[in-house]
Amino acid sequence: MMKFVSFKSIFLQILILFFISGSYAVAQNGTVPSGPQLNAIQTAVPFMTITPDSRAGGMGDIGVASEPDINSQYWNSAKYPFMESQGGVALSYTPWLRQLINDINLAYLAGFYKIDDKQVISAALRYFSLGQIVFTNNYGTPQGIYVPNEFAIDAGYSRLLTDNFSGGIVFRFIRSDLTGGQMVGGGESKAAIAIAGDLGFYYRLPDLRLGNKDGILGLGMQIANMGNKVSYTENQEKSFLPTNLRLGGSFTINLDEYNSIALMADVNKLLVPTPPVWLTDSVGAPVKDADGNQVIEYGKNPYVSVPVGMFQSFYDAPGVIMDDGSRSVAREEINEITYSVGMEYWYRKQFAIRGGYFHEHSTKGNRKYFTVGMGLRLNVFALDFSYLIPVKQQNPLANTLRFTLGFEFGGK
Repeated sequence: MMKFVSFKSIFLQILILFFISGSYAVAQNGTVPSGPQLNAIQTAVPFMTITPDSRAGGMGDIGVASEPDINSQYWNSAKYPFMESQGGVALSYTPWLRQLINDINLAYLAGFYKIDDKQVISAALRYFSLGQIVFTNNYGTPQGIYVPNEFAIDAGYSRLLTDNFSGGIVFRFIRSDLTGGQMVGGGESKAAIAIAGDLGFYYRLPDLRLGNKDGILGLGMQIANMGNKVSYTENQEKSFLPTNLRLGGSFTINLDEYNSIALMADVNKLLVPTPPVWLTDSVGAPVKDADGNQVIEYGKNPYVSVPVGMFQSFYDAPGVIMDDGSRSVAREEINEITYSVGMEYWYRKQFAIRGGYFHEHSTKGNRKYFTVGMGLRLNVFALDFSYLIPVKQQNPLANTLRFTLGFEFGGK
């Protein structure tokens, strides 16, 4: 008897696409009859886009150019050479989408070690559990229990290139098993496996002067999750990883001997093809060419190689329909950019208060939320906490909590 995944499994997969990667359901042609033209970008393994640590989570999901910390592996490994300690380890835990399901969790373990004054090695483990599901056959008879899970293992190397400029590279192994080998859509499923990498750069200029105050300028850039496309069945079209371009800056002002405040901002863009508008006939049926392929009316072919898809992502949007009926490709490309702004206040480098805001356009996922957080450092230990407040009520991301416990050694 062919096995099928229970309703809860289907529901979970919809949640992952709908809420984590911001993939709203759209009509086949990429638009809806009325209202906003929803056309969100969809990727595989969207758990790789979830902020893993509570410090960044408390500042609106910012980290590419913030002051370096143990969890820089995720945001920009090039920041590690500017750490004052010899090494460190941090463990983060996030209960995810608890407004809907009570057993989805993300755990993140990161660490680094300085080989010398210029070179740093780092590693991280990310584990995402989607909770327990029950497999059933055609008649609803239980066929077993399975816990879908995804994980990624990182190894990184970063180095000072000049006194103020550094670079970092991360190699990553990703494994996503959502069905445990069960039959899905008439075919046997499998775990999706990918090899990916990150490339980052960081510029840090200390001892700046703002009036009579000292300051620190930080600028960062990272391209994350560059790797092969994946699928969960043999007959499924392979999907892109969430390859992401992140740019950001920060400025820290030392108000006096005991107080400092940092202001920062990040912008992000997925380097993944945008779904096109497919051509349909008068009754709404898809139009196909002589080879049986659907014809594109607006936009570009999304079934391309990874390098082509990365470059194409800057100009392949089908375009937003303007008031005069024309389409603006530039407007839709701008809509695909998410941005974050945040701040961090420290007292005696022991107690921190954080806040931030994350914004995603309504047609590309509509994630809009404020975040707050706190941090405490006691000698070599650090404890951080963050809390998410959505702009709109009844949001599945509401009340998201993150916890991080860190340990550093060999500090100055």
